[in-house]
Order: sequence, then structure tokens, then C-alpha cells
Amino acid sequence: MRVLIVEDEKRLAEALAQILSEHKYDAETVFNGTDGLYYAKNSAYDLVILDVMLPGKTGFEVVRQLRAD
Repeated sequence: MRVLIVEDEKRLAEALAQILSEHKYDAETVFNGTDGLYYAKNSAYDLVILDVMLPGKTGFEVVRQLRAD
């Protein structure tokens, strides 16, 4: 299962990715909303863990754009 983690707090994002990897998930991490939107649109993920307060684009803006596309 592929998971995208979009979280601007790097230590939290990396901890989540490590925990998921230990449980056999393929986790990728990005640290802002702009990159999160790009990754979500250009790769196939089974799950996106998305923070709301992000630099670039907020989590709400990312979800709105993904749904519109």
C-alpha cells in the first residue's frame, strides 16, 4: 500500500513514515502543500495523510484541487 504523508513538521512526518515502513507500507513524505498536490496528482497513492496548516497551499486547498480534478 502506497501512502503519501504531507506534513510540514519534519520530525513528525519522518516518524510517521518510519512507523508505516516498519508495517510494510510504502510511505513517501513531502513538507508543503504545493509538493503534496503535485505528488498526489502525478502518482498513485492508496492513502494521503494531509496536514491542514501547510506552507504553500493549505490542506483544504489541496483537497479542493484534487476533488476538482
